[in-house]
Amino acid sequence: MHDEFLCHVTAYGVCDGRRIGVPLGTYRAPTLALALWWLRDRASWIAQRLDPRPDAEHLPPGALVPVAPTAPDVPALLRAWCADPAQQERVAEELAAGRLVRIATSDDTTEYELLAESVDALRMQRTAPFVGISVG
Repeated sequence: MHDEFLCHVTAYGVCDGRRIGVPLGTYRAPTLALALWWLRDRASWIAQRLDPRPDAEHLPPGALVPVAPTAPDVPALLRAWCADPAQQERVAEELAAGRLVRIATSDDTTEYELLAESVDALRMQRTAPFVGISVG
């Protein structure tokens, strides 16, 4: 069983023709349950910021407009992932097995990525024998 997990949330977009990543948070979870909780919390946090209530106090009237029906609905996808017990179980199983988990979704301008991985698995990779290949 893997006991500690590194979790990251990043938004990627294009600026000046280059793909740029903006870190939105990192958490070193001491348990699998806390890693899953943090990933769900961050997914909900992103969804709320992308799709706030139209009557939110901090938004001036008319600041929000509906998007085209064909636009990807990132907030709905993130909320659905958070609410799906089967998806949560799948993520838990992958993390418990020491595998990297990546949850990603995107709209027309930005990709949102949630990553989690076992600290133990990372340590094991570092201690594995290194194979060097000479090119030349």
